[in-house]
Amino acid sequence: MVVSYTIGLSVSDADLEGIRRLQQANLKDRISPEEALREGFTTAVYSLDFLRKMHAQHPAIMATAAGEVVGYALVAMPAVRHGHPLLEDLFGKMDKIVFRGKQLREAGYVVVGQLCVDKRYRGIGLVPAMYDHFRECLSDRFEFCAADVDRENIRSLRSHLNMGFEVVDTLNYGGALWDMIVWDWCQPQGQQ
Repeated sequence: MVVSYTIGLSVSDADLEGIRRLQQANLKDRISPEEALREGFTTAVYSLDFLRKMHAQHPAIMATAAGEVVGYALVAMPAVRHGHPLLEDLFGKMDKIVFRGKQLREAGYVVVGQLCVDKRYRGIGLVPAMYDHFRECLSDRFEFCAADVDRENIRSLRSHLNMGFEVVDTLNYGGALWDMIVWDWCQPQGQQ
């Protein structure tokens, strides 16, 4: 079955509401442990107000199909670092990381605030498509892209490593261990 989708940027409150609905439907505490292990999950809960603040700094990368949000990658610019405790901890620790001989704070990096794909659209290439767009939109301003993945979210970590992210450290947040990951945008794609 061929699935038609579009990758672009969030433009409206309706887009942000669609992102929030997808986030809520995939929260770890709303799905079974078996599904979380098999399919992955979201952890951080962002209010609509905070999504608007993130959007004001840079729109989210979105996948849409049949008029609905079916995937997203939230862009967390440094200006929103203090808007959520997990982002604050991640930015604080990433600032101190030296990666490929460069301190991330000095080199410049942007954070993926969260990534999610609707269950019905998994396995058709949305993650690489959204991350290619993420890189296209932001690599002229940042050398690196950073994120963190709950260690229990094996599917998500695998997807990120396949994109070229590398594990650089660990963050302990909310009673869980998170792998801190970085994608070097100075390297040609496929040569990370």
